[in-house]
Amino acid sequence: MKDKILIIEDNEDIRESTAEILDLAGYQVMVASNGKFGVEMAQKEIPSLIICDIMMPELDGYGVLYLLEKNPDTAVIPFIFLTAKAERADMRKGMEMGADDYLTKPFDDIELLNAVESRLNKKNKQKDFYTKGLKQLADFGNKDDGVNALKDLVELKKIRNVKKGQIIYYDGDATQGIYLVLSGKIKISKQSEDGRDFLTEIYQTDEYFGIHDALIGRVHTENAEAMEDSSICMLHKDQVDEILNKYPAHAMQFIQLLSASLQTKDEQLVQLAYHSVRKRLAETLIRIKEINKKSNFKISREDLAAMAGMATETVSRTLSDFKEEKLIEKKGSEIQLINEEKLSKMKN
Repeated sequence: MKDKILIIEDNEDIRESTAEILDLAGYQVMVASNGKFGVEMAQKEIPSLIICDIMMPELDGYGVLYLLEKNPDTAVIPFIFLTAKAERADMRKGMEMGADDYLTKPFDDIELLNAVESRLNKKNKQKDFYTKGLKQLADFGNKDDGVNALKDLVELKKIRNVKKGQIIYYDGDATQGIYLVLSGKIKISKQSEDGRDFLTEIYQTDEYFGIHDALIGRVHTENAEAMEDSSICMLHKDQVDEILNKYPAHAMQFIQLLSASLQTKDEQLVQLAYHSVRKRLAETLIRIKEINKKSNFKISREDLAAMAGMATETVSRTLSDFKEEKLIEKKGSEIQLINEEKLSKMKN
């Protein structure tokens, strides 16, 4: 069966020429002349891929993507933005919202076909990739319907690839669901009134984040950012709620995950309130080691300072002291813990 592609573009010449190229390549093509019609058509037809202009009447491309991301049936559809050169600076916003790719106008036939083929291939390989991110789901209990339902939910989600430094959501953004890390690392931070960042959590493969805000059903209370190139997927809140209401055992598992996160934050608050700079940094290094599951890891001074609640200059001086005392080795951003026992028993 032919893949259905929806083109949402208000410029008639571009819309028709793009449709003609894709039609000649063997795709089933649908077109919409503005964002409002495009959303209606996408929800009715559920295409295999959407190509959408940014600047349009009725509803712009960002609005189209936002509405489609809120609908579980259309959130999984690969989404390619069409953008003029002058709009390229705005593409960060589009990619952070969940777009998969973009084409800069004018583009040629090969650029268009390569982008479409690449996204459709990634969509077809998605199920195999998700199997790497289901380890924690397998631990939820026996192979009952609840586990299978949750696995099916994850396998139907769209993979979102995020670059290092890319923001996934900001403090104050509306909560849409729970996120699962498929690969890479995601850091969660909170900004103080004076503008300093406090890093509260680091999540990696097979771990969920955003659980607290999703279960409470409110806006996000922290920032989420990729520490390295990562792949994630989002489980829409409505779908998760349906499964958790039907299978209480899995609701309890999520509550346990949330409780562990809250306990970690309580421990951090105790460290900030009562521990010395040396003890605080030592405990932070041990914690990062446990997160990475190995004694050598890479982390920037800024992230280390945000996690320990210290100034970057203080982190640098204290790391130098630890190196002289042969507690650690340091080369660039890579740290090797040499004497973990002494670090863990650091006096206050």
